[in-house]
Amino acid sequence: MSNLGFRIFPPKRAPRGVVKLYADFSSPNISDNMNRINGACAEIRPMHGREKLLGSAFTVRTRPGDNLIVHKALDMLEPGDALAVDAGGDTTNAIFGEIMTRIAVKRGATGIVVDGAIRDAATFAEAGFPCFARGATHRGPYKDGPGEINVPITVGGAIVRPGDVVFGDADGVVVVPLEEAEELAEKVRKIVDKEAVMMREIDEGTIDRSWIDRTLEQRGCQWIGFESA
Repeated sequence: MSNLGFRIFPPKRAPRGVVKLYADFSSPNISDNMNRINGACAEIRPMHGREKLLGSAFTVRTRPGDNLIVHKALDMLEPGDALAVDAGGDTTNAIFGEIMTRIAVKRGATGIVVDGAIRDAATFAEAGFPCFARGATHRGPYKDGPGEINVPITVGGAIVRPGDVVFGDADGVVVVPLEEAEELAEKVRKIVDKEAVMMREIDEGTIDRSWIDRTLEQRGCQWIGFESA
């Protein structure tokens, strides 16, 4: 019988080439092309500097305040993995800290996302190691279990499955389902190119903003106190 809630499964990893498709993107552009539906909430915020997080999701679900299973996950990480930890959103105890960060960096992880708290917060800024979490606290974790490795989890409301593409920047974290990643990257690239044209038109003073008045008219907006032409 399966010991539900205390299990370890083999990892699933996104191909490196697929992950690299997202290297030059931003979380807003990725989010917009997923109908703004699979991004972590604003409470999951960067705890480091400006470095982007990009990698293949290595998922962990743990009991709030306990990091036994997270320690085991560290030993299973490979270069390119983005460690995503569902700690239930509880910030009473830290799930991740300086020693664990050193191990993650040594293992080649690209960063971590914790739906919970970290500690030794200055470490992440100094190391330039991408870390997103709900907060920081001095209170350490327990190491009793249970927990699961490489199962579907949620982080700040975003669904994360093993091998999904995890992206984080100053605006937050988004998660791209692996089976959609290549097609979505093409859509995002088109938006990036379109915005580049818009920026040039702004600088040149040629951008067309007539859509605003058309939309206001369609929505029934009234102009009060203005002289008619």
